[in-house]
Amino acid sequence: MPTPNADPIKHVVLLMLENHSFDQMMGCFKEVYPNMEGNDPAHPRCNKDDDGNSFVQNVTRQRQMLLDPRHEHVDVARQLSDNNGGFVRDFVLSNPDSTPEERAFIMSYYPLDFLPALHGLGRAFALCDHWFAAVPGPTWPNRFFALSGTSSGRVEMPSEREKDPDVGGWFAQKQVTLFDRLTEQNIDWKIYFHDIPQSAVLCSQRQPINAARYFYMSQFFADARGREDDFPQFCLIEPDYKGADENDDHPPHDVMKAQRLLADVYNALRANPDLWNSTLFIMVYDEHGGFYDHMQPPAIAPPDDRRDQWTFDQLGVRVPAILISPWVEAALVQEQFEHTSILRYLIEKWKLGPLGRRAQVASSIASVITRKTPRTDTPLRIELTRDQLCPPDPELEERANAMVTEHHKALTHLITFMAGEALDSAPRIYSSASRMIEAVESRLGAALHSLLPHHSGLHVPILEPDKIIGNEAFFLDDFGHYLKHLKLRALKDIAERIDNQELPLPLRLHAVRTLALITNQRIEINDNPILAANKWLARHGVRR
Repeated sequence: MPTPNADPIKHVVLLMLENHSFDQMMGCFKEVYPNMEGNDPAHPRCNKDDDGNSFVQNVTRQRQMLLDPRHEHVDVARQLSDNNGGFVRDFVLSNPDSTPEERAFIMSYYPLDFLPALHGLGRAFALCDHWFAAVPGPTWPNRFFALSGTSSGRVEMPSEREKDPDVGGWFAQKQVTLFDRLTEQNIDWKIYFHDIPQSAVLCSQRQPINAARYFYMSQFFADARGREDDFPQFCLIEPDYKGADENDDHPPHDVMKAQRLLADVYNALRANPDLWNSTLFIMVYDEHGGFYDHMQPPAIAPPDDRRDQWTFDQLGVRVPAILISPWVEAALVQEQFEHTSILRYLIEKWKLGPLGRRAQVASSIASVITRKTPRTDTPLRIELTRDQLCPPDPELEERANAMVTEHHKALTHLITFMAGEALDSAPRIYSSASRMIEAVESRLGAALHSLLPHHSGLHVPILEPDKIIGNEAFFLDDFGHYLKHLKLRALKDIAERIDNQELPLPLRLHAVRTLALITNQRIEINDNPILAANKWLARHGVRR
């Protein structure tokens, strides 16, 4: 394994997609790697429903599925029962009126090269066939593990919880996060997002000084075109979770939308030679989404002593993962990884503070970064055809746009929670003038909405004023307002942190970098960055 000093990687880009198993998306690679734990068409595996009907693994080219297989912890336990024999039975339990074709889709997998970005990158880089989700459960706890090494005892996520007295408990993720550890070491980081970043559930991420490092996805493409030295050392890309442009790969949307996102991210990195030659791009799915995988997840050490909802002593279902860089070989990697393997690598790479017991014992992905020189044979671009970019059934995609999944419900709860949190923590100045302005904006929005009586649910979002879209626009607007006020409040936090001489110097310098990010100012570190930042703050009337 390379030592930290020998590691050629300066930038780590993490993209987490959603809700597909390894067998479904990558099991076809057994054609490329015969010793891979994949799908064998000559000996397909089987699940049965309660009536004894058999459903074997089968090739599919179906890109859209209106039903959303369940993947809560209780569902995953049923799916893994009887040696992974309960996937179809669990699907039927939540979808009793499903057709045989829909039940067969749970056992289906895509043929080799059908998914242009996933399969193209799987051929060209390090394909991991023993990467497991962190917990046998849904999206939120798995993402918490990837970003903090724990889910604070939670293995579920909110959905229909309006009357649940513990709604606030879903957002009590107060643990130290990867971003906190990066800040402590003055490691530059950003989060790029589309509609609402799920990482905002983590309490520390809603602090103004951390919210200042959230940027819309358009900024990622601008940053990737810029100087390599200006690109963040670590960045998380959060897909579009809700609405017509949803590209997180969560059913029921067309799987090609996520393929386009994956291709766009790769193409942006690959087009900048200096950036590409210093980057590790990690593509991984957060969990399996209820789709079949044949491998039984192994036992694992709990991350901490929190056992609120489960014991946390088993990994989740296997998921697709590809390590993409000119510093890795095109190869099959069969070492066991899970989401905290990313943390283990970053902790050792940048000498970060600890992030739970799980991250201490996980295998580090550093073992895959083996080359002495960067490769020159990597694909220049990943292209999608016109047919791949267009849904095969536009009417079906419209129906998918109107569907509300369990993840949508959970994110709606997050927006509601954050709105209440913002009002509770707002300073007096905000509670008078700014709230009055927002009230006027809200009434104007309602008035505009009333001008479209024959198009119930249509709305012009503040973030995309050139469009008229559906109810998801309110979702965008709510988080847009929330982020705007947090970034304004961040200036005060930055000023306090820069002036606090009792803080370690890396924390103060990180605050200077944050100021440069949100004001688009270049504060030269060759000079005196703290002095330069204080001059800027004084010039613009920001006081402690």
